[in-house]
Amino acid sequence: MHIRRTRHLLAVTALAALALTACNNGTGVQDEGASQPASSSSTDSAQQTKPGTASVSSSGSTSGADAKPAGTSSNPAKDTAGSTGTGSGTGTGTGKSTGKGSGTSTGSTGSRVLCNGSNTKVTAQPVARPLNHMLITVTNTGGKLCDLTYWPVVRFDQMQWVPQATEETQPQAVTSLAPGESGYAGVLLSAADGSGAGGATAKKLTVAFQGYTPNSDGGASATPSLPAKGVYYDSSLAVTYWQQDRDDALSW
Repeated sequence: MHIRRTRHLLAVTALAALALTACNNGTGVQDEGASQPASSSSTDSAQQTKPGTASVSSSGSTSGADAKPAGTSSNPAKDTAGSTGTGSGTGTGTGKSTGKGSGTSTGSTGSRVLCNGSNTKVTAQPVARPLNHMLITVTNTGGKLCDLTYWPVVRFDQMQWVPQATEETQPQAVTSLAPGESGYAGVLLSAADGSGAGGATAKKLTVAFQGYTPNSDGGASATPSLPAKGVYYDSSLAVTYWQQDRDDALSW
């Protein structure tokens, strides 16, 4: 009898200890079938129904109450910084300013040009008075006002020198010719008293023109005809400046 009581007491004590342990674990008394851990599917189901969460399926898609539209991230800063866009714009503008100017026309000052062999008719004719003189006449055949500058550069035949102008014949202004007008220069061929040296009879005359600076090239020269018998000249050969009036050219 004593042995049976002892065994009964041990059995009761063991059951009490088991019950106390189960309470301490917070799980209650469970049978062997209930001792299995909860399945992951139940946990996922609980998370999917929790407000404010999103679940990601195995395919990578996002679903749930707070799921964001495709193409955005869960980080607002990244949404702003990471967003990309392309744009193109074209525009053309010109501010180019151009200007042209030329002033390289030889012997030209605006609407005026130099008188020369290309725009005039030139004649050379010996005169009776004054003695041993010849008159050179230049007529403007162009369409612009032309200037006769300084004096004619006269050369007979193959002369190696040219006569200089008599300074007292220099006019107050440049001789200018409108279309159709004529200018003049006188030529002293030889000394009336025979004091000249190296006389010769010339068959050919060349008249050259000066530019707007002394002894510069004024353009094409002219070769007016001389009388068939030619003209006689010597070392006294001299010319006048170009004159507006015929009488001024022959007054010396």
